[in-house]
Amino acid sequence: MAESIRTFSLQWRILSLIIALLVYFPILSGSYFKPFNVSYDHRALIIAGKRRMLVSAGIHYPRATPEMWSDLIAKSKEGGADVVQTYVFWNGHEPVKGQYNFEGRYDLVKFVKLIGSSGLYLHLRIGPYVCAEWNFGGFPVWLRDIPGIEFRTDNEPFKKEMQKFVTKIVDLMREAKLFCWQGGPIIMLQIENEYGDVEKSYGQKGKDYVKWAASMALGLGAGVPWVMCKQTDAPENIIDACNGYYCDGFKPNSRTKPVLWTEDWDGWYTKWGGSLPHRPAEDLAFAVARFYQRGGSFQNYYMYFGGTNFGRTSGGPFYITSYDYDAPLDEYGLRSEPKWGHLKDLHAAIKLCEPALVAADAPQYRKLGSKQEAHIYHGDGETGGKVCAAFLANIDEHKSAHVKFNGQSYTLPPWSVSILPDCRHVAFNTAKVGAQTSVKTVESARPSLGSMSILQKVVRQDNVSYISKSWMALKEPIGIWGENNFTFQGLLEHLNVTKDRSDYLWHKTRISVSEDDISFWKKNGPNSTVSIDSMRDVLRVFVNKQLAGSIVGHWVKAVQPVRFIQGNNDLLLLTQTVGLQNYGAFLEKDGAGFRGKAKLTGFKNGDLDLSKSSWTYQVGLKGEADKIYTVEHNEKAEWSTLETDASPSIFMWYKTYFDPPAGTDPVVLNLESMGRGQAWVNGQHIGRYWNIISQKDGCDRTCDYRGAYNSDKCTTNCGKPTQTRYHVPRSWLKPSSNLLVLFEETGGNPFKISVKTVTAGILCGQVSESHYPPLRKWSTPDYINGTMSINSVAPEVHLHCEDGHVISSIEFASYGTPRGSCDGFSIGKCHASNSLSIVSEVKLYCLQHWQLIQSYEGI
Repeated sequence: MAESIRTFSLQWRILSLIIALLVYFPILSGSYFKPFNVSYDHRALIIAGKRRMLVSAGIHYPRATPEMWSDLIAKSKEGGADVVQTYVFWNGHEPVKGQYNFEGRYDLVKFVKLIGSSGLYLHLRIGPYVCAEWNFGGFPVWLRDIPGIEFRTDNEPFKKEMQKFVTKIVDLMREAKLFCWQGGPIIMLQIENEYGDVEKSYGQKGKDYVKWAASMALGLGAGVPWVMCKQTDAPENIIDACNGYYCDGFKPNSRTKPVLWTEDWDGWYTKWGGSLPHRPAEDLAFAVARFYQRGGSFQNYYMYFGGTNFGRTSGGPFYITSYDYDAPLDEYGLRSEPKWGHLKDLHAAIKLCEPALVAADAPQYRKLGSKQEAHIYHGDGETGGKVCAAFLANIDEHKSAHVKFNGQSYTLPPWSVSILPDCRHVAFNTAKVGAQTSVKTVESARPSLGSMSILQKVVRQDNVSYISKSWMALKEPIGIWGENNFTFQGLLEHLNVTKDRSDYLWHKTRISVSEDDISFWKKNGPNSTVSIDSMRDVLRVFVNKQLAGSIVGHWVKAVQPVRFIQGNNDLLLLTQTVGLQNYGAFLEKDGAGFRGKAKLTGFKNGDLDLSKSSWTYQVGLKGEADKIYTVEHNEKAEWSTLETDASPSIFMWYKTYFDPPAGTDPVVLNLESMGRGQAWVNGQHIGRYWNIISQKDGCDRTCDYRGAYNSDKCTTNCGKPTQTRYHVPRSWLKPSSNLLVLFEETGGNPFKISVKTVTAGILCGQVSESHYPPLRKWSTPDYINGTMSINSVAPEVHLHCEDGHVISSIEFASYGTPRGSCDGFSIGKCHASNSLSIVSEVKLYCLQHWQLIQSYEGI
């Protein structure tokens, strides 16, 4: 390797520059489709008359801003995706019955057009139930108020509203000419979502509903195939598809349908108080390779980009604001390495196999050992001649295997697949990661990435801006604060009152305490207890506007001791949702607030039945109603200066102004010093925050990719706050004086809040003689702006920065047996002393190359 670096030729440099310039400009201009049709057979989707092997990237448009969409789509394409997949979010598009919203983050037409202009296809999952860890599973809350309605079953009121919305979306796409037969990118639609998980709960009405949903969808004349995922009884003209961590063994319910994987779970969601899931790149690549090996033809990463649950869109309950999902593109749209790069190499290998994969109706199976097997695809190529591709799998979780295939010997690492695009030479092995590793410098502690690396490079350090020391504060009234309250005899269900306009609902009643009760308590101990059979998600109990205690849980029993004084006492109950239920049968019945009996115990004459008391109700907070978080209305509130030594206080509004960090890197708020609440920047709702510590146990020091993955395997961040950093999109910021407003429920210190940027500050690459030759040896090179390449006939190291960054320094390089990881390397027993100087020389050329390309941007 060292020798090949040393002979890095001027001819190659000129060639790489020419190729880079040729590739750079067409990407900016985009491409558009000529009208084409989509159908399918038992093997694959047929696009414009040709079978295709497709890779799809899951991106949910409301979990990013429109300004982020183009970059996310471009990075998906760069990573090897052919398709983008998204749900359609009913509650975002029709927040009020009959009033539609297709603007801002919900500008679906703009999102679809951007996908089309990039040259990618779209799989549009209309649902309209989405699950997706999204508030109420995507259903608008007004839907539950329709008389006689039952969700997702053979129920006329529900079917009427569902058909109306699905028709609205299909018509919208047709009017914008976004279907493939119109020259648009939409090649496939989905009706319903994972209904098979709950169908039995509805009995025969559930079966009838499946048939109705399929018939209704097909009757809309969209002109593309429809899918139902996890639906084993999908009708003949609807493709049933697989969702899960592994789908290589999945078979559709008809031999006429192709094998589709609509959700490849490449990570998992996170709850407040939970650790962070991590799925190793090696296992994910293994699952994908096995899928195509065993006959799969369409696979979608759920998620390729997860994004952020802005505002109150997070469901659950108790799902965090971040929806990073350990995806190849992180919450901010940065590449998560090595996952993004390793999957890119995998996709390139699969594309090399595509001529053979589409030529064969089925693979030839060959057993190579007790836990080793081969699948061979061969046939006549589209351009003439024979084509052949093979996948060699070792499903042993512990041992490598040496196998014979096609007259040659191959070594298969445990739990891996080797891909042979010509049935002879290995282009890729799922367990051998040659992609770079990146460490985000915003992290307070860098994770151990545990791989032998040859190169480490630092791009830049954190760009940190501490919030202004000038803070203003405003106390939120405890209890009934406005004229729009009302009184009712009995306890009302939370959502029936709030309609989910706010997380918060105040309940107030008057408790009269006699002298006899006081005497009774003096003789028998503590005062009284509020006892409620079942509540969700947060309950706060106040007596005479003083907090008595809080209870957190999902449909748990609430028991809270309280102290009254003689005479009249105000008992205040504040119920609070932290995201509505997004999964399960009978969602319309789930509700919020209280269930069962509610009483006050401990009185001399017995318990008091609170469900029979007269209650006054107030929806939301006064600050919410006055919109004091907006630029237009915040000055109307009576703010006071917050002193630096002020004691933390509950139910406080805080505001300040800040200038954004320089540059274009993603911006985050560090709210580790706060308790629990919500945050707004320039009136844009960043989301809920909660400084809650995850469980101490459950995170392994090392992550072994081998063996079947589950959401409890390879978790990280144990014993630390679940989330401390909150994404503030750059497009929501002004050049200066940005308004930050927080509502703090439990007490915190706003003076310690800081603004940071996120970047891949440390990059490192690894390569060894055991790695296979790079995929660029198989096809035309695809040099990417800002990429540094070490050219060799042996495996290559490729390191690239995010847009707008260049390599600033080489910190370590060793050809030999280096030890350590991105946290810190050390020289091993074998080391070429000139490694650093050679790599630095290549880096200098690459920096000049980048600057030269940048000078042509105006052409």
